[in-house]
Amino acid sequence: MKKFFVFSILLSSLTVFGQGYDLSSDYEAIEDKVITWRRDIHRNPELSNREFKTAEKIAKHLNSLGMEVQTGVAHTGVVGVLKGDLPGKVVALRADIDALPVTERNDLPFKSEVTSEFLGEKVGVMHACGHDTHTAILMGVAEILSNNKDKIRGTVKFIFQPAEEGPPPGEEGGAFLMVKEGVLKNPDVSAIFGLHINSETPVGVIRYKSGGTMAAAQEFNIKVKGKQSHGSQPWSGVDPILISAKIIDGLQTIISREAKLTQEAAVITVGKIKSGVRFNIIPESAEMIGTIRTLDYGMKDQINKRMMEMVPTIAKAYGGEAVITIKDATDITFNDPELVTQMLPTLERVAGNSNVQTQKAVTGAEDFSYYQRDVPGFFFFLGGMTPGNNEAFPHHTPDFLIDDSGLILGVKALTEMSLDYLNRS
Repeated sequence: MKKFFVFSILLSSLTVFGQGYDLSSDYEAIEDKVITWRRDIHRNPELSNREFKTAEKIAKHLNSLGMEVQTGVAHTGVVGVLKGDLPGKVVALRADIDALPVTERNDLPFKSEVTSEFLGEKVGVMHACGHDTHTAILMGVAEILSNNKDKIRGTVKFIFQPAEEGPPPGEEGGAFLMVKEGVLKNPDVSAIFGLHINSETPVGVIRYKSGGTMAAAQEFNIKVKGKQSHGSQPWSGVDPILISAKIIDGLQTIISREAKLTQEAAVITVGKIKSGVRFNIIPESAEMIGTIRTLDYGMKDQINKRMMEMVPTIAKAYGGEAVITIKDATDITFNDPELVTQMLPTLERVAGNSNVQTQKAVTGAEDFSYYQRDVPGFFFFLGGMTPGNNEAFPHHTPDFLIDDSGLILGVKALTEMSLDYLNRS
């Protein structure tokens, strides 16, 4: 009797930690489909809040699997709800579906030739951040879990999110709007998982960080007012371009001389400056826009405070005026430490212990953070670089490239994280 009891406990433990089921044949059957979906989506990218055909493709697939499907969430988002055969908690899985205004330079059979309009300009459109892979991976997870409802203790909610790169000016969108429209409710989500492909991490490797893993992103706008004059007589005017240069220089001293960089990284970047019409006219005004990246809430508040103080003061010192506004774009992507600890054995099982690696926080931003403000979340990075490649191009560039052989590990990771989380008593 004692031996039977011990055996029962061991069997229960295997089921809880995901070793009580073998999905190898499911993974083998789905890999080619995932790659085909990814390549089709890559060939037909769509910009933020305009992902109409992508959403249609996703919805058609989820409907074919027999799950509850909601479309038009946060404009073009798609949500699928899969109920397991047994009652339990609700876990959400998220993939972003939008592309970027980038003209692809890769010579691929599925290269994007799509063009569109962005901020009044004709641009190329490309999945230059890997959202095509995220979408295809989650479509694969949805199919596998739909075929294994008997193994699900609870409910899986599939969130296909538009506009992760940010909605067009004047529009709402992305994770913020999905949460606002109730995507984490009805049924109420207990935890959420997400991944991001990485072009500079080798295929087969998963990287993660507990706690703050990606930065909060803020957008700032600075309007400088001077006094117009002839370019040959600068003493008769107030030069807003000079003032702008002094402001840019001053902002960088906040990072280099005031921010506690041994605590966390922080960045202030001016991404655009606009002023003037002719070579021989000192203009009346200038405008700058840029981004602030922080990984600590206290540092974020301090940097914002110093920027608000410094900008008008510098302008006044040179005889001009300046107004600064700062608005949030994303929050800090914060991996719940308890959830990370709970799910690490799953990742190590599917990828191998040596292939699951910790990493430093990064100053890139992710609106996955908005889900994590409401429920515990775990967001990790998936390798997409061909092993041995010495020329891996970064995200958001025309040469960005992903090795399709890395996608199946993403499918395995999200599938088994979902089952293990739900089946854990």
